[in-house]
Amino acid sequence: MAKFGDKASVIIRKAVSDGFFQCAGPADRHAAMRLNGRRMLDRDAKDADKFYPNDKTREHVAMLSQLDESQSEAVVETPSAEIVPIDGRDASGLVQVVQRARALLDSGDVINARMLAAAAYEQAKAAGKLAERFGAAERLIAKARQLQGDALLIETRAKIVIAREYDQAQGEGRAATKGRPKNGSEENILRHSDTGLSRKEIHEARKLAEAETRTPGLVERAIAARIAAGLEPNRANLRAAVGTSSATKEERGNNLYETPPEAVHTLLALETFTATVWEPACGRGAISGMLEAAHYGVVLSDLVDYNTCDQNGELQTVRDFLETEGDPDGSSSYDIVTNPPYGESLNAFVAHALRVHRPRKMALLLNVNFFGGTENADRNFAMDENRPARVYWFARRLPMMHRDGWEGNEASSRMNTAWFVWELQEDGSYGDTTVISRVDWEKFMPQAVSAESEAA
Repeated sequence: MAKFGDKASVIIRKAVSDGFFQCAGPADRHAAMRLNGRRMLDRDAKDADKFYPNDKTREHVAMLSQLDESQSEAVVETPSAEIVPIDGRDASGLVQVVQRARALLDSGDVINARMLAAAAYEQAKAAGKLAERFGAAERLIAKARQLQGDALLIETRAKIVIAREYDQAQGEGRAATKGRPKNGSEENILRHSDTGLSRKEIHEARKLAEAETRTPGLVERAIAARIAAGLEPNRANLRAAVGTSSATKEERGNNLYETPPEAVHTLLALETFTATVWEPACGRGAISGMLEAAHYGVVLSDLVDYNTCDQNGELQTVRDFLETEGDPDGSSSYDIVTNPPYGESLNAFVAHALRVHRPRKMALLLNVNFFGGTENADRNFAMDENRPARVYWFARRLPMMHRDGWEGNEASSRMNTAWFVWELQEDGSYGDTTVISRVDWEKFMPQAVSAESEAA
């Protein structure tokens, strides 16, 4: 479950209870715009200070209500001074939430069981990390990890059931497929969104189901092994442990190649952005941290949960950028700056940003080979139909971007890279002209800029 600050939580609850939220000042507007960027609120097309709840907002509040209900029913132990509270709840209170999720799963209410277990997983994960950070007793850290593992097991079992039922419905023609459904009207067709899972999550659940069929109890043993080893039982490690991640992807480290600071220093010297910038492939914050140092606000998201947060402690959201939706008015609330994942999803990533979000400005760090190629429709859409306004080609190659977790020898880069910058024109298009400039990142490093200023 996504995590929000106190003000954002108040706005979300009020929007759902009243049917809308009306900003009373700049602070409200800033918080509401951040929520809008995270697709938690829809903005009124005529009144810029009025926001409406959507299905995602209502689902979030429903999960909070279930948590609150579980907490009110719980008999909570006398808190120890060692317990670190999380949003007013500690790891002890989460026992009842996990028990409630397990009861829902046992009763066959798998969708609600998954939702509640996912919320408990996030809360236990946060409790464990805070307990570690503040030096809590090992037994409290272990308790949080156990609860996280319990919630993960319930969530995984619920996902497996949902995926199997969805596949069965597809086989019977009752669920949407790539083709037209065999039977029934469009209104009665089950879609992946009805299950509460994305297509990617259903695909992963199928793999988990196959692994469980081959080796019954594998998921539970994998989670127990992490806990016994004193490690956090998380979703990514579970997928790796049961073999649902391909070897190639494991070796690539989820396509996380940290952006060198030289690249970001250069971009910030040459371009300016809106006050708040969206980093949709934030990784561990290599770009976002430097944006914040330059006094930009950031909205963080990534396909993988790296537990990255902004300077205010707001955690990243975990979502597939290719499944994100644009603002109702067809424009983006934020500029986009990122080093997108390379590989087979790159063309779709760039085209999705331009087709769905249409940001005022977008800067992507890309291999200069992105200029070439005509076979891919998404590449042509980005480079021919929506041309970048500027391309800053690094005359001096950037330092090597090693994959996440690399422990081998450091190497110099063999890749030519450039910042591709798209910018909306007054006519609503991205224009038809691209200006290419050769830049040397060494000239934009802080020490070089400082020396130049002193000389002047």
